[in-house]
Amino acid sequence: MSEFFKAELKDRFLDYALSRTDYFEIQTLYDEYLRPNYSLEFVVKLVQDILDYDPSLLDVMSGNGMDLFLLASTPSTEDFLDEGGFMHLYVKEEEKWDVFLDQMSSTRKISKEDKKQIKRHSPSLKREKTMLFGLVAAVAFSFLFTVFSMINGAFLQPEYVPADEFERKLEYLREQYIMENERLRQELNAMKQASDTLNL
Repeated sequence: MSEFFKAELKDRFLDYALSRTDYFEIQTLYDEYLRPNYSLEFVVKLVQDILDYDPSLLDVMSGNGMDLFLLASTPSTEDFLDEGGFMHLYVKEEEKWDVFLDQMSSTRKISKEDKKQIKRHSPSLKREKTMLFGLVAAVAFSFLFTVFSMINGAFLQPEYVPADEFERKLEYLREQYIMENERLRQELNAMKQASDTLNL
């Protein structure tokens, strides 16, 4: 059940108590307003809510094994209802929430006409779009250049050898060449000697 409906029922309970000049059972409120859709416990809860808000709104007597058995109005009941009762309190609370939520949502929704006006009268947006496209193009060009440089450096360009390493390799190759020549000369001399001995 909504808080609005509960506030309405509380006011009706107080109004009923005000219309009576004597004590009445809480069962009477149940029979008058909420039978058969709700339980007697719900009526007791609503009356307890009234008493929790202001104990002077109803005069209560216990009996028959119940804390709330007989009810009657008090002088403050009429004053409270004249001020608006629980419905007035509910409306005030809702208004507070509305004001609070309005303050929280500081962004105002722009109507379609306002959007059209903004689009028509704002050349800075066109300039910003142009600048944005230029910026995106520059970033894309930079990215492509970086990718090209990485691929070119990794796969297409030859490796350069430092000069001192080149000279070491060249010296090594010379030594290999000299050693190979020496070996071949020795083999040639050995073959000459073998052929000379065969010719003799």
